[in-house]
Amino acid sequence: MKNPIIVGNKIYKTKKELSGHYKNILNSYKFGEILNENDYFDIIDLLIYDDENNLDETSDNDNEISENTEQKLEFKNEIFEEEDIFIENIRIKKVQFNTKCFELIYNDKSTELISYVMIINNRKYNSESLFNLACRNAVSKDIRAVKKDYFENNSVKGNVKCQETNILSNWSELVVDHRQPNTFSVIIDRFKEIKSLKLDDIKYETTDDNLLLFKDNKLQNEFAAYHKEKAVLRIVRKECNLKRSGLARIKKSSKDLIIK
Repeated sequence: MKNPIIVGNKIYKTKKELSGHYKNILNSYKFGEILNENDYFDIIDLLIYDDENNLDETSDNDNEISENTEQKLEFKNEIFEEEDIFIENIRIKKVQFNTKCFELIYNDKSTELISYVMIINNRKYNSESLFNLACRNAVSKDIRAVKKDYFENNSVKGNVKCQETNILSNWSELVVDHRQPNTFSVIIDRFKEIKSLKLDDIKYETTDDNLLLFKDNKLQNEFAAYHKEKAVLRIVRKECNLKRSGLARIKKSSKDLIIK
Protein backbone atom coordinates (compact mmCIF):
# COMPACT_ATOMS: atom_id res chain seq x y z
CA MET A 1 0.00 0.00 0.00
CA LYS A 2 1.49 3.32 -1.02
CA ASN A 3 1.58 6.03 1.67
CA PRO A 4 -1.25 4.75 3.89
CA ILE A 5 -2.99 7.37 6.02
CA ILE A 6 -3.82 6.49 9.63
CA VAL A 7 -6.62 8.34 11.42
CA GLY A 8 -7.78 6.97 14.77
CA ASN A 9 -8.27 3.21 14.42
CA LYS A 10 -8.76 3.31 10.66
CA ILE A 11 -6.41 3.33 7.73
CA TYR A 12 -7.05 4.86 4.31
CA LYS A 13 -5.28 4.14 1.04
CA THR A 14 -5.48 7.69 -0.30
CA LYS A 15 -6.24 11.25 0.79
CA LYS A 16 -9.22 11.13 -1.56
CA GLU A 17 -10.68 8.19 0.34
CA LEU A 18 -10.02 9.91 3.66
CA SER A 19 -11.54 13.20 2.50
CA GLY A 20 -14.59 11.36 1.20
CA HIS A 21 -15.21 9.85 4.63
CA TYR A 22 -15.26 13.25 6.36
CA LYS A 23 -17.22 14.85 3.55
CA ASN A 24 -19.90 12.19 4.04
CA ILE A 25 -20.04 12.95 7.77
CA LEU A 26 -20.40 16.67 7.08
CA ASN A 27 -23.16 16.16 4.50
CA SER A 28 -25.15 13.74 6.68
CA TYR A 29 -26.17 16.53 9.09
CA LYS A 30 -28.29 19.65 8.85
CA PHE A 31 -27.12 23.09 9.94
CA GLY A 32 -26.92 23.32 13.74
CA GLU A 33 -27.06 19.58 14.39
CA ILE A 34 -24.72 18.00 16.96
CA LEU A 35 -22.59 15.06 15.83
CA ASN A 36 -23.37 11.62 17.23
CA GLU A 37 -20.81 9.68 19.29
CA ASN A 38 -19.12 7.86 16.42
CA ASP A 39 -18.78 10.94 14.25
CA TYR A 40 -17.60 13.03 17.23
CA PHE A 41 -14.71 10.66 17.83
CA ASP A 42 -13.91 10.52 14.12
CA ILE A 43 -13.39 14.28 14.21
CA ILE A 44 -11.35 14.02 17.42
CA ASP A 45 -9.22 11.37 15.72
CA LEU A 46 -8.63 13.76 12.84
CA LEU A 47 -7.47 16.46 15.24
CA ILE A 48 -5.01 14.08 16.88
CA TYR A 49 -1.82 13.80 14.95
CA ASP A 50 1.94 13.53 15.33
CA ASP A 51 4.25 15.71 13.27
CA GLU A 52 6.64 12.77 13.02
CA ASN A 53 4.04 10.24 11.85
CA ASN A 54 5.16 10.10 8.24
CA LEU A 55 4.87 6.58 6.81
CA ASP A 56 7.72 6.24 4.37
CA GLU A 57 8.15 2.47 4.07
CA THR A 58 5.41 0.31 2.60
CA SER A 59 4.68 -3.15 1.24
CA ASP A 60 4.18 -4.19 -2.35
CA ASN A 61 0.81 -5.74 -1.50
CA ASP A 62 -2.20 -3.46 -0.99
CA ASN A 63 -3.39 -5.64 1.90
CA GLU A 64 0.00 -6.06 3.58
CA ILE A 65 1.90 -3.30 5.34
CA SER A 66 5.09 -3.46 7.34
CA GLU A 67 6.34 -0.71 9.66
CA ASN A 68 4.68 0.75 12.65
CA THR A 69 4.38 3.79 14.88
CA GLU A 70 2.75 4.86 18.11
CA GLN A 71 0.12 7.55 18.08
CA LYS A 72 0.86 10.52 20.31
CA LEU A 73 -1.71 13.01 21.47
CA GLU A 74 -1.08 16.45 20.04
CA PHE A 75 -4.02 18.64 19.16
CA LYS A 76 -4.04 21.20 16.37
CA ASN A 77 -4.02 24.79 17.66
CA GLU A 78 -3.03 23.46 21.12
CA ILE A 79 -6.59 22.47 21.93
CA PHE A 80 -5.64 21.20 25.37
CA GLU A 81 -3.11 23.86 26.29
CA GLU A 82 -5.22 24.54 29.37
CA GLU A 83 -6.06 21.36 31.28
CA ASP A 84 -9.64 22.27 32.08
CA ILE A 85 -10.62 23.13 28.51
CA PHE A 86 -11.91 20.32 26.31
CA ILE A 87 -14.18 19.77 23.32
CA GLU A 88 -17.67 19.17 24.67
CA ASN A 89 -19.52 18.80 21.37
CA ILE A 90 -19.10 19.25 17.64
CA ARG A 91 -21.86 20.68 15.47
CA ILE A 92 -22.47 21.69 11.88
CA LYS A 93 -22.04 25.42 11.25
CA LYS A 94 -23.36 27.41 8.30
CA VAL A 95 -20.56 29.48 6.78
CA GLN A 96 -20.00 31.57 3.65
CA PHE A 97 -22.09 30.79 0.57
CA ASN A 98 -24.45 28.61 2.61
CA THR A 99 -21.85 25.87 3.00
CA LYS A 100 -21.20 23.59 5.98
CA CYS A 101 -18.28 23.43 8.37
CA PHE A 102 -17.43 21.55 11.59
CA GLU A 103 -17.59 23.75 14.69
CA LEU A 104 -15.83 22.67 17.89
CA ILE A 105 -17.72 23.61 21.05
CA TYR A 106 -15.58 23.81 24.19
CA ASN A 107 -16.82 23.37 27.74
CA ASP A 108 -16.23 27.10 28.40
CA LYS A 109 -18.75 27.75 25.56
CA SER A 110 -16.11 29.12 23.21
CA THR A 111 -16.11 27.74 19.66
CA GLU A 112 -13.71 27.16 16.80
CA LEU A 113 -14.29 26.33 13.13
CA ILE A 114 -12.10 23.69 11.51
CA SER A 115 -11.54 22.57 7.93
CA TYR A 116 -11.14 18.82 7.53
CA VAL A 117 -9.62 19.45 4.08
CA MET A 118 -6.84 21.65 5.49
CA ILE A 119 -6.10 19.20 8.30
CA ILE A 120 -5.88 16.25 5.92
CA ASN A 121 -3.61 18.10 3.51
CA ASN A 122 -1.27 19.10 6.35
CA ARG A 123 -0.94 15.62 7.88
CA LYS A 124 2.54 14.11 8.05
CA TYR A 125 3.59 10.58 8.96
CA ASN A 126 6.68 8.58 9.78
CA SER A 127 7.17 4.86 10.30
CA GLU A 128 5.95 3.90 13.78
CA SER A 129 2.16 3.45 14.22
CA LEU A 130 0.82 0.44 12.38
CA PHE A 131 1.68 -2.11 15.06
CA ASN A 132 0.04 -0.12 17.85
CA LEU A 133 -2.99 0.57 15.66
CA ALA A 134 -3.41 -3.15 14.99
CA CYS A 135 -3.11 -3.79 18.73
CA ARG A 136 -5.92 -1.34 19.42
CA ASN A 137 -8.13 -2.99 16.85
CA ALA A 138 -7.30 -6.43 18.25
CA VAL A 139 -8.92 -5.54 21.59
CA SER A 140 -11.65 -3.14 20.43
CA LYS A 141 -14.44 -5.71 20.93
CA ASP A 142 -13.17 -6.50 24.45
CA ILE A 143 -13.08 -2.80 25.32
CA ARG A 144 -16.62 -2.24 24.09
CA ALA A 145 -17.83 -5.30 26.01
CA VAL A 146 -16.43 -3.83 29.25
CA LYS A 147 -18.34 -0.60 28.70
CA LYS A 148 -21.52 -2.47 27.79
CA ASP A 149 -21.33 -4.64 30.93
CA TYR A 150 -20.72 -1.61 33.14
CA PHE A 151 -23.84 0.09 31.79
CA GLU A 152 -25.94 -3.05 32.13
CA ASN A 153 -24.92 -3.47 35.76
CA ASN A 154 -24.95 0.18 36.89
CA SER A 155 -27.25 2.17 34.64
CA VAL A 156 -30.01 4.31 36.13
CA LYS A 157 -32.25 5.73 33.42
CA GLY A 158 -29.47 5.38 30.88
CA ASN A 159 -26.78 7.05 33.01
CA VAL A 160 -23.89 5.71 35.08
CA LYS A 161 -21.30 7.39 37.29
CA CYS A 162 -17.92 8.27 35.84
CA GLN A 163 -15.46 6.26 37.94
CA GLU A 164 -13.15 9.25 38.26
CA THR A 165 -15.46 12.23 38.77
CA ASN A 166 -18.67 10.45 39.96
CA ILE A 167 -20.60 12.59 37.48
CA LEU A 168 -23.69 10.85 36.12
CA SER A 169 -23.07 10.46 32.40
CA ASN A 170 -24.62 8.82 29.36
CA TRP A 171 -22.98 6.36 26.97
CA SER A 172 -21.62 8.97 24.55
CA GLU A 173 -19.96 10.96 27.36
CA LEU A 174 -17.89 8.03 28.62
CA VAL A 175 -14.89 6.05 27.39
CA VAL A 176 -12.88 3.09 28.67
CA ASP A 177 -9.57 4.17 30.21
CA HIS A 178 -6.50 2.06 31.10
CA ARG A 179 -5.40 2.70 34.68
CA GLN A 180 -1.77 3.56 35.29
CA PRO A 181 0.85 2.19 35.42
CA ASN A 182 -0.45 -0.27 32.81
CA THR A 183 -1.52 2.28 30.24
CA PHE A 184 -2.25 0.89 26.80
CA SER A 185 1.11 2.13 25.54
CA VAL A 186 2.93 0.36 28.36
CA ILE A 187 1.07 -2.89 27.66
CA ILE A 188 2.04 -2.71 24.00
CA ASP A 189 5.69 -1.99 24.79
CA ARG A 190 5.93 -4.91 27.23
CA PHE A 191 4.27 -7.24 24.74
CA LYS A 192 6.80 -6.27 22.07
CA GLU A 193 9.68 -6.92 24.49
CA ILE A 194 8.34 -10.27 25.67
CA LYS A 195 7.75 -11.49 22.13
CA SER A 196 11.03 -10.01 20.82
CA LEU A 197 9.14 -8.80 17.79
CA LYS A 198 10.83 -7.42 14.70
CA LEU A 199 8.28 -4.85 13.65
CA ASP A 200 9.58 -4.59 10.10
CA ASP A 201 8.67 -8.24 9.53
CA ILE A 202 5.05 -7.96 10.69
CA LYS A 203 2.37 -7.97 8.02
CA TYR A 204 -1.10 -6.48 8.15
CA GLU A 205 -4.37 -6.52 6.30
CA THR A 206 -7.31 -4.13 6.15
CA THR A 207 -10.98 -4.95 6.47
CA ASP A 208 -13.78 -3.57 4.32
CA ASP A 209 -14.30 -0.94 7.07
CA ASN A 210 -10.66 0.23 6.77
CA LEU A 211 -9.67 -1.34 10.09
CA LEU A 212 -6.05 -2.47 10.25
CA LEU A 213 -5.49 -6.00 11.62
CA PHE A 214 -2.54 -8.33 12.03
CA LYS A 215 -2.38 -10.70 9.10
CA ASP A 216 -1.23 -13.39 11.56
CA ASN A 217 -4.31 -14.39 13.60
CA LYS A 218 -2.06 -16.02 16.18
CA LEU A 219 -0.32 -12.73 16.92
CA GLN A 220 -3.66 -10.95 17.15
CA ASN A 221 -5.01 -13.53 19.62
CA GLU A 222 -1.80 -13.48 21.66
CA PHE A 223 -1.95 -9.72 22.10
CA ALA A 224 -5.65 -9.83 23.02
CA ALA A 225 -4.89 -12.47 25.67
CA TYR A 226 -1.94 -10.48 27.06
CA HIS A 227 -4.02 -7.31 27.16
CA LYS A 228 -6.81 -9.14 29.00
CA GLU A 229 -4.29 -10.31 31.61
CA LYS A 230 -2.62 -6.94 32.20
CA ALA A 231 -5.28 -4.27 31.63
CA VAL A 232 -7.09 -2.65 34.55
CA LEU A 233 -9.90 -0.54 33.14
CA ARG A 234 -12.19 2.26 34.26
CA ILE A 235 -15.16 4.01 32.72
CA VAL A 236 -14.44 7.75 32.71
CA ARG A 237 -15.73 10.87 31.02
CA LYS A 238 -14.07 11.46 27.65
CA GLU A 239 -12.43 14.71 28.73
CA CYS A 240 -10.60 12.89 31.55
CA ASN A 241 -9.23 10.36 29.10
CA LEU A 242 -8.26 12.89 26.42
CA LYS A 243 -6.40 15.20 28.79
CA ARG A 244 -4.35 12.30 30.11
CA SER A 245 -3.60 10.51 26.84
CA GLY A 246 -0.66 12.67 25.90
CA LEU A 247 1.15 11.56 29.07
CA ALA A 248 1.00 7.88 28.17
CA ARG A 249 4.30 7.79 26.33
CA ILE A 250 7.62 9.45 26.94
CA LYS A 251 9.41 10.08 23.67
CA LYS A 252 13.18 10.21 23.34
CA SER A 253 14.90 13.56 22.94
CA SER A 254 18.43 14.66 22.08
CA LYS A 255 19.09 15.43 25.77
CA ASP A 256 18.31 11.93 27.01
CA LEU A 257 21.18 9.87 28.50
CA ILE A 258 21.63 6.19 27.76
CA ILE A 259 23.69 3.35 29.22
CA LYS A 260 26.49 2.41 26.85
